[in-house]
Amino acid sequence: MTVQQIVDALGLKVLSGDGLLERAVSGGYASDLLSYVMAKAQPGEVWVTLQAHPNVVAVASLTDVACVIITEGIQPDEVTLAKARQEGVILLGTNEDTFRTVARLAALGLEG
Repeated sequence: MTVQQIVDALGLKVLSGDGLLERAVSGGYASDLLSYVMAKAQPGEVWVTLQAHPNVVAVASLTDVACVIITEGIQPDEVTLAKARQEGVILLGTNEDTFRTVARLAALGLEG
């Protein structure tokens, strides 16, 4: 499965990385604690969080996740978006909460 297929299936908004959406996705991880994400998220996974600040981009880049889905309709500021574009990090947005987003990803066959 690719990031683009997830965007289409969940109706996500592409906030950054629109030219990178063919990246393969291997699974998923959900957490709002950056230290947990650094320790447990695997390269190629979708990371689901409600965090939307520049440190999210840094952690996404460090862990090499396929993309970040920001839930609850939270919008990253321009500094965060600029950093994501610079680092090649795909940020996606949804108005749904984290639980619903993870449930929909699981229904698509993604495992944690």
